[in-house]
Amino acid sequence: MDTYLSILKRYWGYDDFRGIQRDIIESIGSGRDTLGLMPTGGGKSITFQVPALSKPGMCVVITPLIALMKDQVEALNSRGIKAACIHSGLSHEQTLVILENSVFNAYKFLYISPERLSSELFLKKLGHMNVNFITVDEAHCICQWGYDFRPSYLQIAKVRKIKPGCPVLALTATSTPEVARDIQKNLCFKEENVIRMSFFRPNLAYKVLHADATMLGLLQLLNEYDGSCIVYTRNRQNCEDLSKQLTEYGFSSTYYHAGLKAGEKDVRQDAWLRGNYRIMVATNAFGMGIDKADVRLVVHIDLPDSIEEYFQEAGRAGRDGKPASSVIVMDGKELELSKRRVKQHFPDLDFVRKVYEDVCCFLQLAVGDGMNVTREFNMERFCVAFHYHPLMLTSALDILDKAGYIAYRDAEDGTSRLRIDATRNLLFSVVDSQDEQIITAMLRRYGGIFIDMVFIDEDMISRDTGLALDVIYQDLKELSRRGLVSYVPRKHIPLITFLQRRVMKDELEFPYGIYTMRKEAYEFRLNAMLAYCINTEECRSRLLLQYFGENETRRCGICDVCEQEDTTGITEQEYLQIRERIIGQLKQGPIKASELDIKGIRPHSLTWVLDYMRAKEELVADGPFIRLASGN
Repeated sequence: MDTYLSILKRYWGYDDFRGIQRDIIESIGSGRDTLGLMPTGGGKSITFQVPALSKPGMCVVITPLIALMKDQVEALNSRGIKAACIHSGLSHEQTLVILENSVFNAYKFLYISPERLSSELFLKKLGHMNVNFITVDEAHCICQWGYDFRPSYLQIAKVRKIKPGCPVLALTATSTPEVARDIQKNLCFKEENVIRMSFFRPNLAYKVLHADATMLGLLQLLNEYDGSCIVYTRNRQNCEDLSKQLTEYGFSSTYYHAGLKAGEKDVRQDAWLRGNYRIMVATNAFGMGIDKADVRLVVHIDLPDSIEEYFQEAGRAGRDGKPASSVIVMDGKELELSKRRVKQHFPDLDFVRKVYEDVCCFLQLAVGDGMNVTREFNMERFCVAFHYHPLMLTSALDILDKAGYIAYRDAEDGTSRLRIDATRNLLFSVVDSQDEQIITAMLRRYGGIFIDMVFIDEDMISRDTGLALDVIYQDLKELSRRGLVSYVPRKHIPLITFLQRRVMKDELEFPYGIYTMRKEAYEFRLNAMLAYCINTEECRSRLLLQYFGENETRRCGICDVCEQEDTTGITEQEYLQIRERIIGQLKQGPIKASELDIKGIRPHSLTWVLDYMRAKEELVADGPFIRLASGN
C-alpha cells in the first residue's frame, strides 16, 4: 500500500503528487536531511505535512510568516489534523499551554517563529517533545549575505543539538547555488542533498515596459490586461496614493503595507481574494502565503532590490497555469535611484553609531544597563525629536540587529485583552443580536472573562461568528465606550530588545560579514536586477533560470525580448505541423536534436516547439539525445 498517496487522498483529496513533491517526501521520510527548491506556488506545504502524518511524533515547522502559520494551522485543524502555532502575538500563558500540550503529544504540527528559538523555555520543553522531523520554511533567511537574512535563523543549530536524531527539511522558493550550499552548511546537514524543481514557468511572460511616466505605463498595462492584478511599489505612502489615483481613474483598487493594523490588513486582503477589488497595490509586505490562482498581471513600478525578490513576487501571477504576465515599468530614473538605494540601505557606520546612542537616550537606557530589556519604540516621535528620516533609521536599526546589539521588530502585533464589566443579565438585556453573537462566542472560548482581563483573539471570534474583523473591532470598541466591557485592542508598535548591555557608541563593532560583505552582496544583486531590466537580447526567462543555476537553453517565446526577435510569430497550424514531424521521427527512437530533419522549418520555430514540448513533458532530454516521454 502507498502510505503517502493514501494520506494525500484522505486529507487533501488529490489523486497524485505533482512536480518534485514525491521526491522530497521520500527523502525526508527516509530520514535524510533535505533541501527542497520549489518555485512559488509549487505546493511546499504538502512536502512536509504528508510525511509527518505518516510517522509517530510531531513535526516542528519554523517559519517567519505569522499570517501563514495561522492559516496553515486553521487549514490542518479543519481537516481533523491537530496543529498549533507559537508566535509573538501570544501571551506567556497561551504559549505555556501549547508547549505543555506539545510535550504530551497533543499535536501533529507545531508552528513556531524563529525568534522562539532564543527562548530558554521553548528549548527546555523541546527536549521533552517527540519530534519526527524539523521543517525550516523560507530557508534562504539563514544565509548571512543573502537577500533576506534573519539572524534568528542561526539559532536553528541549537535545535539540532537538542534533537540530533531529527532530520531537517529546508524549503525555499528562491535560491542560487551559492545560497543552497550556505543553507545546508548552516543547518548542519549530514550530507548534501538538494532536490530542485525547475523554475521555468511556460505560461508566465516576463516583460519590461519603458514609459515616459510610470503612471502612464501602468494605465496602459491595466487597460491591456484583464483579470486580477498586483501592483508592487516600495513606499507605503505611494502605495496608498497610487491606489487612490487608480480608483479615481475608474479602477477597482485597494492597498496593503506593513503599516496597517492587523485587522485592516486581513480585511483588505480578504476583499481582494474574494474579487471585491481587481487591483491590490502593495509593498513587498504583501504576498507571502497568498494563493490566488487567477492573477493575470503583476506590475513592479519600482525596481526590486534583487532578482530573488522579483522572481518570488512575479511568481504570484498565473498560478492556474493560464497565460499571465509580470511587467517592470521603467521611466529612466532607475540607475540614479539604485545608487541612492545602496546608501539608504547601508548608511555610514558613524551614522549607525549615532542612531544607537540616540535610541538609548530616547529609551532612557544608561551605559552598562539594558541586557534583555524590551521597550516600545515610537518611531514617529523619535524621528521628530532627533531629526531622522524613517528609511535611513530603519536601515541603521537593521544593521544593529544583525550585529547582535538589538532585536528590532517592526510593527509588532500584540494580543488584545478584554473583561466584561456588566452582569450577564444586564449585558444581554441591552445589546443587539450582533453584539450578542460576539459575546456568546467569547464566553464559549474564554473562562474568567467576568473576573479579570483575558487575552482574546479577534481572528478566532471572526471565524466563530462569521463576522468581519472590522465589525468585531468596532462593536467591541462601542461596548467599551458604553462601559459594558473593558477592551484593550492589540498594539501595533515596533519593539526594541537590547541583547547586550549598552556600550559607548565608539565601542560598537561591525564585523566584515555583517556590514561590508552584506553591502557588497546587496550591490551585486541590485546590479544583476538592473542588468536584467536593460537587457534587450537574451530571453528574460532564460536569464532568470541561469541566475538560479539552471543551465537551460530554452527560449520562452513569450517575453518581450522573444516577441521582438520573433516578429513573424508562430501560428497554431505551424506548431501542430512541426510537433507532428518531431513525434514522427522520435517514434523511431531517441535522436539528437541537431540530427532532426528540419527541412522547411524555421530554426527559431523548431526551438520554440522543442522547448514547449519539453515544458509540457512530452519530450525528455537524455544526454545529447531527446526522446518521447512515456505515454506519448
